[in-house]
Amino acid sequence: MGSDLSIWALVIDASPIVQAVMLLLMGASVASWAIIFKKSRVISTSRRQAEKFETAFWSGGDLSTLYRSIETKGRAGTGEQSIFESGFGEFSRLRQTGTPSEQLLEGARRAMRVAQMRELDRLESNLAMLATIGSTSPYVGLFGTVWGIMSAFHNLGNAQQATLAAVAPGIAEALIATAIGLFAAIPAVVAYNRLSDQVSRLELRFDTFVEEFSTILQRHGPIRSAQP
Repeated sequence: MGSDLSIWALVIDASPIVQAVMLLLMGASVASWAIIFKKSRVISTSRRQAEKFETAFWSGGDLSTLYRSIETKGRAGTGEQSIFESGFGEFSRLRQTGTPSEQLLEGARRAMRVAQMRELDRLESNLAMLATIGSTSPYVGLFGTVWGIMSAFHNLGNAQQATLAAVAPGIAEALIATAIGLFAAIPAVVAYNRLSDQVSRLELRFDTFVEEFSTILQRHGPIRSAQP
C-alpha cells in the first residue's frame, strides 16, 4: 500500500471488491442524473402544455371547434389535451349511436380516466428507479466500506508493526465507497421527492379538469354540435 492519500490513488489502490462497488455506485449516479434531467424536462413541458390548453379551453369557444382544431394537428396530445380528446371523442361517439343521456357522461368519464392513467404512467416512469438508487446506494457504499476495513485489518495483522500510518490508507480507501454512495443517493432522494411532488400536482390538476369538464358535459347534455 503506497503512502499517497489522494482520492484517485485511494481508488486505484483499493481492493477489486471495493473498486467494483465504487464503479457500481458511479454508474448509479450517472443513471440517476440522466433520469433527473429527462423527467424534469418532461414534467416542465407537461406543465406548460397544461397551461396553454387551459387557456384555450376556458376562452369560451365552442368545444367541438376546439376538438376539431386538435384533430387537424394530426398528432396525439398529452396531459389535459389528451384527456379532453378522449372524453369529448367518446361523448360524441356515444351520442351518434343513440346512447341514453345518462350513459353519455359515464362513458366520457371512463375514457378520460383511462387517458389520465396513461398520462400519469408516462410522467411517473423511471421515478421508482430514482427511489431505488436513493435508498440502496448508501448501503452498497457501506458494504464496500466494511469490506475495505476488513481487508485493512487483515493486512494489518500480517504486518510486523501495527501503526496508524499502516492502517490509515486502507481505512481511507474503504470510506471512499461510503462517500460515493452518499454522492449517488442524496441527489436521487432530493430529485425523487421534488419530481414526485410535481407529478402529484399535475395529477390533482388532471382530476380537477376531469370533474370540471364532466360538469360541463352534464350541464349541456347531448350537445348537438358535438361532432368530431
